[in-house]
Amino acid sequence: MQHEPMNLRQRPLRGKHLADLRHRDRDAIVTSEGLIFRVYGYSHPPKAFICDPEYAPAKLYKSEDPKAYRARGRRVYYKFYGDKGLHFVKRNLPKYMVWHKSLGRKLVGVHQKHINEARRPSNALHSLLQGKNGDLLLQALRSLLDMVLQRTSLSQRDFGVFGSLLNNFYHPNFSDLDLIVYGSRSLRRLTETLNTFHSEADSPLQNEFEDPNSVKDKRWKFVNLSLKEYVWHQRRKRIYSLFHDSKSDRTIKAEFEPVKSWDEIHNEYKAKTGIRRLGWVKMTARVTDDREGGFMPSIYCIEPVELLEGTKVEGIERVVSFVEEFRMQAKKDELVYIEGNLETVEAAKPHHQIVLTYGRRYYEQVLKVVR
Repeated sequence: MQHEPMNLRQRPLRGKHLADLRHRDRDAIVTSEGLIFRVYGYSHPPKAFICDPEYAPAKLYKSEDPKAYRARGRRVYYKFYGDKGLHFVKRNLPKYMVWHKSLGRKLVGVHQKHINEARRPSNALHSLLQGKNGDLLLQALRSLLDMVLQRTSLSQRDFGVFGSLLNNFYHPNFSDLDLIVYGSRSLRRLTETLNTFHSEADSPLQNEFEDPNSVKDKRWKFVNLSLKEYVWHQRRKRIYSLFHDSKSDRTIKAEFEPVKSWDEIHNEYKAKTGIRRLGWVKMTARVTDDREGGFMPSIYCIEPVELLEGTKVEGIERVVSFVEEFRMQAKKDELVYIEGNLETVEAAKPHHQIVLTYGRRYYEQVLKVVR
């Protein structure tokens, strides 16, 4: 696995260090206004990054949702949920829209010249663990990582943090443990280890979705995926746990989100000369390759089985999902049901794909195993 240079590991990146810096999924970009964007995926236009707006300072944006409130010392931020960040940027700060040549439209993004600071999850984890003791949450973070590292061949360099830990918004007594695992091999080893932990009755680490009541208060909008089906899919992903920390006597949600290692990243932006939508499709298919199903976007190579509705075309090769619920959703050789937008990709080797992403029929989209 390739790691970033050691001299970039210790602190947020500013000024001249940003000149030719690469970014990958879940890196944080901060603008001069204090907006915090999450880098989205791995394929980006030259000198720009496709992003998702995550947080805004209170001087720019306020939310009535009590879950959106974040504080960093005296500074208050609010988290964007759903498509609120997209609409905020379009209305108020259109300079954070980037032209996507293949799609023929603008997406939320940040040009390199507008980056004021960059925060890398691996750097942040290193900094958080440097102290000898730390608060209760950081002690729990260290305990959880130690447990995992003792049972695997992984090292601290294979992990990072995102969300409140990355941006120093966390509350020692209430925040979750949001971690990143880098690379396909690390993800495989981690999920095998978590599966073992989850199967042990006396383990302090248990599967978050083992209890169906884990989603009893969840507001659910997906039309073609029931809450029961959602729980079934989430349970087998193994990256969602409940960690009982003995020191604080608190049960903490602990996530391990997959991100590609540097040597796995290939920027597809230049390879595509155009993307044309052909309409909505419903179909069943068999998954032929799920190796990129854990990342964002989640990519599944498929072999169509039956077209139930929509335009009939030859050679639908893959499903590309930007919907987090459908990450790690299906495995090789499984039969799946799909609803989404059919696209023609004009490239050196033209092909068709089904895309699941933000749009008018967002909650009708689905990728699920036909059991």
